[in-house]
Amino acid sequence: MLRAWSAVAGESAAARAAGAELVARWSERHRRYHDLAHLRAVLAALDLLDDEAGDPVAVRLAAWFHDAVYEGRPGRDEERSAQLAQAMLPRCGVPPARVAEVARLVRLTAAHDTVARGDRNGAVLCDADLAVLGGDGYEAYARAIRQEYAHVPDDLFRRGRAEVLSRLLAVPRLYRTAAARELWEERARAAMARELTELRGACGGAGPRR
Repeated sequence: MLRAWSAVAGESAAARAAGAELVARWSERHRRYHDLAHLRAVLAALDLLDDEAGDPVAVRLAAWFHDAVYEGRPGRDEERSAQLAQAMLPRCGVPPARVAEVARLVRLTAAHDTVARGDRNGAVLCDADLAVLGGDGYEAYARAIRQEYAHVPDDLFRRGRAEVLSRLLAVPRLYRTAAARELWEERARAAMARELTELRGACGGAGPRR
């Protein structure tokens, strides 16, 4: 993992320290889905989508930070993760403009349906973050999300999860890049529709994200 970090952040002492801190954050014991395996999956998805990004380095740095702070508080987690990027990246020698872009991208992952038309970096990062929806591990992903929200009663979780899936299914295109649509769109929609049907079979307020 640290080799992948060094490829975009450099080999300075500050960069190595930042990478070690990020790996430790992604390895926190309370995480069930938003963990190192998720980070690896996002980075692997970026391998397939890099050509569509305007600044692939900024996108990869944003992937490292997008869930670096994770307490199960949508919006707040992304904001704190963006602030962490703004604090750590300058020490690694990352130029100010790229730091600002990384922070913007991290904040963007709080709501994947807000990517603006023409935002190539945002499209690539959000598509990579949602690649799991069209992959072979959808059921394991859904179970892990439930485990991360174990403190939420079943009925409230089902309602919140159904709202998330309904919002994602309502957009004309779940993925914004052509490569991601070809790879994952059809399977993702089918998997989410199946889960939504199951959730609507039960009763259920506030709930989880992606």
